[in-house]
Amino acid sequence: MLDVTRDVAILELMRIVIDTDVVISAMRSPTGASAALLRYVAEGKVTMLLNVPLSTEYEAKCTMPEHILAAGLSRELAQAFVDTLIGLAEGVRSYFLWRPMLRDPDDEMVLEAAVNGRADAIVSFNHKDYGDVPASFNIALLKPHEAVRSLRHEQQ
Repeated sequence: MLDVTRDVAILELMRIVIDTDVVISAMRSPTGASAALLRYVAEGKVTMLLNVPLSTEYEAKCTMPEHILAAGLSRELAQAFVDTLIGLAEGVRSYFLWRPMLRDPDDEMVLEAAVNGRADAIVSFNHKDYGDVPASFNIALLKPHEAVRSLRHEQQ
């Protein structure tokens, strides 16, 4: 028998905002959970949400010499990595600003993308700066390995 509620839920892609620390980790370690998460994005199995301030931070951080060196990339390849990632994302307009809510002002743009983009989750290594705020918006706060585990579970 067809379970309409379950089948509709399967068709809806998980919507996530990926913090810059996870993007850097994926660039520097292509075999880790962060890179696996970006592969899910590239395969269209998860929707990555991105606003302009966060995309600007991706570019600024990923093209820093220490990250390029650690990743073993040229500046051109690091820029191509960022450009590709930004191209895969669904753009989010920030109609409402939720500042200040977080301990670290640099994380406010992540929360704004998540709230305005109706994200299911924020994926970050840095949980301490988010506190309980995402939960108050009904947004999960996941580490990359937790997000990958959740996506693998949904695929089964």
